[in-house]
Amino acid sequence: MSISPSTPKGPANPSHDAPGWLVRLFSRIVAARWIIIALYALVLPPAAWFAARVQQDNAIERLIATSDTDYVETREFEKVFGAGEFAVLLAEADDPFAPAVLERFDKLERALKDIPRVEPNSALSIFRRAKAGFDPTPEQSEALRKFVTGTKLFQDQGLAGDGYLAIALVLDVHSSEQRRETLTAVRRAIEATGGDGPPLKTLRQVGQPYVNIYLDEDMQKTGPTYFGLFAVFIIGLCLFLYRSARTLAAFLITLGVCIALSMGYIGLTGGTLTIVSPMVPMTILVTATATLVYLQSRFVERPADRGVDEHQVFSFANKWLACTASIFATAVGFAALVVSSIQPIKQMGIWVAVGLGLTYVVIFTLFPALQKILKTPTALEQKVAAAWFVRLTAALPRWSYRYRWPLVLGSIALSVAGGVALFGLPGVVKPMRLLTDPVEYINSGSRLYADTKAIESKLPGLSITEVWLKGSVGSVSEPDALKGFQAFHEGLVADPEVGAAIGPTTILRMMQYLGGAGDVFPTDAEALDELAGTLESLAPVDPLLGRFVQKTGLGQTHFTIISKATEHEAFERLQASIDGHWKNAVEKNPALKEFELRTVGMAPLQARVSQSLVPTLVESFELTVGIIFVTFLLVFRSGAARLMAMIPSLFAILVMFGVMRLSGMTLNVATILIASTVLGTSENDQIHFFYHFQEGRKDGASVEKALQHTLFVSGRAIFFATLINAGGFLAFGMADLPPIRQFGILSAVAFVLSMIADFTALPAALWLVFRTKPDAELPPAEQPGETPAAG
Repeated sequence: MSISPSTPKGPANPSHDAPGWLVRLFSRIVAARWIIIALYALVLPPAAWFAARVQQDNAIERLIATSDTDYVETREFEKVFGAGEFAVLLAEADDPFAPAVLERFDKLERALKDIPRVEPNSALSIFRRAKAGFDPTPEQSEALRKFVTGTKLFQDQGLAGDGYLAIALVLDVHSSEQRRETLTAVRRAIEATGGDGPPLKTLRQVGQPYVNIYLDEDMQKTGPTYFGLFAVFIIGLCLFLYRSARTLAAFLITLGVCIALSMGYIGLTGGTLTIVSPMVPMTILVTATATLVYLQSRFVERPADRGVDEHQVFSFANKWLACTASIFATAVGFAALVVSSIQPIKQMGIWVAVGLGLTYVVIFTLFPALQKILKTPTALEQKVAAAWFVRLTAALPRWSYRYRWPLVLGSIALSVAGGVALFGLPGVVKPMRLLTDPVEYINSGSRLYADTKAIESKLPGLSITEVWLKGSVGSVSEPDALKGFQAFHEGLVADPEVGAAIGPTTILRMMQYLGGAGDVFPTDAEALDELAGTLESLAPVDPLLGRFVQKTGLGQTHFTIISKATEHEAFERLQASIDGHWKNAVEKNPALKEFELRTVGMAPLQARVSQSLVPTLVESFELTVGIIFVTFLLVFRSGAARLMAMIPSLFAILVMFGVMRLSGMTLNVATILIASTVLGTSENDQIHFFYHFQEGRKDGASVEKALQHTLFVSGRAIFFATLINAGGFLAFGMADLPPIRQFGILSAVAFVLSMIADFTALPAALWLVFRTKPDAELPPAEQPGETPAAG
């Protein structure tokens, strides 16, 4: 349905006098349109070039700040004992020691050993070193079976078990590109040696490196889809709303320049996109598009008695303050993320804020120039859509008055319920859980997810925690220290929080076993002295022992703890167990007193950093609320406006958390950003609402007349701007990754909820604050010009 320019268009507009300096500014911008076009033509190529240089790295470890104390200690540990990411290849078979299975397994491990940056280790490789070779004959296969099953050492480490043999891989990779190249080589080796076909039942490939590469590949594959869907959405909406190819061209060119400059800034500063970074270009695009809708919607409402040039200047001057305040509110909402100690979150905030600053300049320079050059039509030349807003303008104010108490009280009740869903209620409802397990960030229907879940009952875990022990020179090889290490090890492996523990005494026991002396750790002084001598002589030359004992000085060692801990709370329990067992070992073995214990490792560090998202983002959210409140204080001097400015946004955010709780969703690295995103973006609607409400009240008009004017001028723009916001973020609902998909769906829900509150709870609250009635219900002496109760 369309509206004709001759159709009565709601209440008469109040005074539209724009500040003279704004009229002069936009007159000069339009006059200099060709110069502006030429300047952007010069800037665009280098911006696009820098934008194309932006890389993507979605590894969860990217969330860790390099200045973090625990991160620094982990890197110091790696300088002593080597660095690497841990992965596992699990070969399942009815009989893993059958000659045909071992032949396949042997070929695979040999192929893996030839790959740079890959260090494989298995029960077979240990047997091969001990026996100076291996051939998959029936005799040697049976010898290997007896060798592996004759001790619990291999089973405790997850290298062998019922129906499987495993190859532990340490990948010496330090970048997304190295990880991708190395895992590609691993996959080729697997395919070249028979893959997971017979005689194997399956070959599972799991571990953090696979999760990281999955995230990388998925984001690169689906990223263009998000923005392609958004582009289609914008084209369809623009043609439906304004029914003009010229208007569409102006929109698309302006948006293209906005995103090129914003992404060019990221490339110029050497930024790398992470798992949370898709929000950067999308937020810039939806904010820019919504602002264009506000401007274009004002422009098309040209009165018949006003020329196009005059009205174009007026429309920009009239919307300048509201658009400036709304973009500023969104920018500071994201800029507040700089308080985060997590580098990608902080970078995201800076990138969006800078991008919106560039977008602001483009919109108020390039877009008016394009409007003039392309001669985008107004409603007098081309009918526009959504005439039903005329009827809404007339009916909604009185409807909101009639149901003002249910609307306001209902909004408050739903908000309180959402707050309980998020923060919990002591003794009744637990707070919403933050999910930090990286495996849960991938699609539950993927092969990687299925393999990871399938081996949970087979392996002691995939999470690595390192217990770093630092003593004096030669202290590690002291017999009493070795006795204490074994006591510490025995306490660890008996703990239910620990899946497996591998330390210097584990390797020494393995060497004893290889030598035919059994795997029992000696307790008499003579045997301990002999074991200490073995350690001193082999540590500098044996690669396996060298990974657990400092080769020069013998003053440091470590225990690798394998567990199923993935959440911060589980790592806290694990840490408590480690501390308790170490204390007991020190009390029984005074030789351990000189050792300093430090717990390091990327897995516990990632979980802790992810957990720290909560306080840092709460802090940034509070800062955002404060800054936006000050913005409203400066732009709108009405006490009512200051008090009610954030009602729709806060309502939408809290109810959205209630939706999360009811649908079984959890907080994660993406969804925890929704509050700041929605608050910063949806505040645009309230700014435009209150700007035109005050505009409607300038000449002393009643609340009803002011609401009608507000809804007529900004209602349609708010509705379609919300569609843009919701539609843009809803594109993420197509994502394969659960956090991104949930972020998109929940953001869209929150934007729609905010719009509903704009048209219901907000007018209802205004009726209550101003303590007045619709015009027909007021005595003539009281019309118009009520005094608000507050402010």
